Amino acid sequence: MGDFMTISSRKAALAAVLLASVAFPAAAEPVFNRIASFPVAENLPADKDKLSVSSAEIITATDDGNTLIYSDSPLGAIGFIDITDAKAPKAGGALMMDGEPTSVTSSAGKALVAVNTSESKAKPSGRLAIVDVATKKIESTCDLGGQPDSIALNKDKTLGTIAIENERDEDVNDGKIPQMPAGDLVVFQVKNGTVDCGTIKHVALTGLTGVAPEDPEPEFVAFNGLNEIALTLQENNEIVIIDANTAEVKTHFSAGSVDLSGIDTKRDGALKFSGEAKGVLREPDAVKWLDDNRLVVANEGDYQGGSRGFTIFDKTGKLLYESGASFERAVAHIGHYPESRSGSKGVEPEGLEAAKFGDIKYFFLLAERASVVGVYKDTGADPELVQLLPSGISPEGAIAIPARNLFATANEVDLGKDGGARSHVMIYERSEGEKAYPEIVSAEKDGNPIGFAALSGLAAVPGKPGMLYAVSDSVLGSQPTIYTIDASKKPAVITDALVVKRDGAPAQKLDIEGIAAAADGSFWLASEGYSERLVPHALYNVNAKGDIKAEIALPKELVANEIRYGFEGVTIVGTGDDMTLWMAVQREWSDDEKGFVKLVSYNPKKKEWGAVRYPLDKTESGWVGLSEISAQGDSVYIIERDNLVADAARLKKLYKVAISELKPAKLGGELPVVKKTEAHDFLGQLKTATNGYVLDKLEGFTFDASGKPYAVTDNDGVSDSSGETLFFPVDLVGTN
Repeated sequence: MGDFMTISSRKAALAAVLLASVAFPAAAEPVFNRIASFPVAENLPADKDKLSVSSAEIITATDDGNTLIYSDSPLGAIGFIDITDAKAPKAGGALMMDGEPTSVTSSAGKALVAVNTSESKAKPSGRLAIVDVATKKIESTCDLGGQPDSIALNKDKTLGTIAIENERDEDVNDGKIPQMPAGDLVVFQVKNGTVDCGTIKHVALTGLTGVAPEDPEPEFVAFNGLNEIALTLQENNEIVIIDANTAEVKTHFSAGSVDLSGIDTKRDGALKFSGEAKGVLREPDAVKWLDDNRLVVANEGDYQGGSRGFTIFDKTGKLLYESGASFERAVAHIGHYPESRSGSKGVEPEGLEAAKFGDIKYFFLLAERASVVGVYKDTGADPELVQLLPSGISPEGAIAIPARNLFATANEVDLGKDGGARSHVMIYERSEGEKAYPEIVSAEKDGNPIGFAALSGLAAVPGKPGMLYAVSDSVLGSQPTIYTIDASKKPAVITDALVVKRDGAPAQKLDIEGIAAAADGSFWLASEGYSERLVPHALYNVNAKGDIKAEIALPKELVANEIRYGFEGVTIVGTGDDMTLWMAVQREWSDDEKGFVKLVSYNPKKKEWGAVRYPLDKTESGWVGLSEISAQGDSVYIIERDNLVADAARLKKLYKVAISELKPAKLGGELPVVKKTEAHDFLGQLKTATNGYVLDKLEGFTFDASGKPYAVTDNDGVSDSSGETLFFPVDLVGTN
């Protein structure tokens, strides 16, 4: 039987964390906020192509806390970051390791690096390299006799240990274990950051588990203050306690299984947190000691399990706390849940860090697929979730530096070759103040989180200042949704969700990118087409209950020149018979002159189409397009942006076009060019909000019923994205 965990017992605490105001009284505890981001591609050696894949994976810090060191297995190097000024990290360069670094730690001015040198998975090998941080030179190496994974040092840095994984080959026998040779654990002595290779001892781990006793598959190691090592055998779902002084196994126990409820179990383009999964093996990855008796494990799964949360045991194997689905559901409340992973291991908690800041003990849980960090207060009993921090794409490792009130994550995914975000190291500071993130959260409906993702358009709720509508795009293709947002709260709260339906069922083949709310309570939705996937470019009129009452296909004069990048916004201009819908087309279609896109008009009463041309700004790289259109007063406001992220981003602007300029000509003929005026540059605000990590998809903008402007970013459903959603009021002068 698994350890059955219900959700209801934790709802109150979750609501307190996510839905309460983020303003704190003077006596409140300090909070963690991101203060900097560092793209590790800045450390690429001069002889490497700028788009060479580089990745920050496991991360550590020097004893003085002024230098971060991370392993970079794709590059085959370790990288250095100078954080003397933590708000302005500087590239410290990279050191090639003639192998694949898998883990790194530091002591007394040295970096101890576990390096995989295996010829193949059937012939594993590796070494421990001791690097002088000041000179960035390898001083010595020790043979490890196998392929290393995690490395750790004890409290006084006189003992070290490395998990020798000898990982399985997933292409052999469908990845089933056992696969020889077996891995083990090495223990060694450390003095002034240097290792005497002659002190290395191997600890045999075979015969301990019930899954594949001859193939232990060691994964992650950690020391407590008694020089005891906790070691996870992930695929074997086992935890082993080793005496580092004697290099002997003291005890071992199964990590067990969990019965989960309140989870999304299907990859189907919809977010439904009402499913169950019975007897899910925990299969922990990272492990950290909370004190000399208690340890916490991140239950990522890698073989047949993965229970989506974390567990606290004592060192005899007694279960002290099981998170169940509570962490994953908290992640769903801030829009970071990866729907595409529902049929697998969900958010995949993988990494852990634990540290004491002041008088408070924390542990930090890294969700690989959700790109988020859960900050938990260790109370000695049930832990308390106090924050969810945005990270880069796929956080892999973390390091706490309490002496400087700093915390850093290493985020491994590098999408540079695809024009996306590079791998980043994120730096956070603990200080007095407000939580900067999240900026928008969801409430619960029918006892479950209102799942949201990829907010791609905004509109005012007529007659209700502070209330807005938003829509999801194709990420939720089986659950096209209109969200209601209470923007008067901080963070803003998604209070309701209305599924768009066709014939009573959730509508299919929609990619909603724009929304306009009519005075009669109905909606106009703009859907961006994708003909190769049979998604039409179209307009939809939807009633207040979410039912599609009319579908307006584009005329042949438009369709004949279509590309994938179509309508990105819709707004209403005028009333009665003169009411006209205006849509912004994202990019040039085949009949457009380069540098010009169409603003398309449609009069529902007269069933007349027309268009004007809109001139785009130019940038040196990437493409430029439109992401939103919203009418206010005598102008329409248009988001114009590039498709670049982080430090590469250059164009994220709001322009306005006078409605008097919108004189549509017939399609198929010469179209007039409108004049645009810059209304706002978002780039500075986006940099400030994320401390350097600029999000590319600024996709929603509108004015509420009182004329207050708001904007929102699209998080791409956490697919090849950090998952962050920014929702914020916009400071415009003279627009109301």
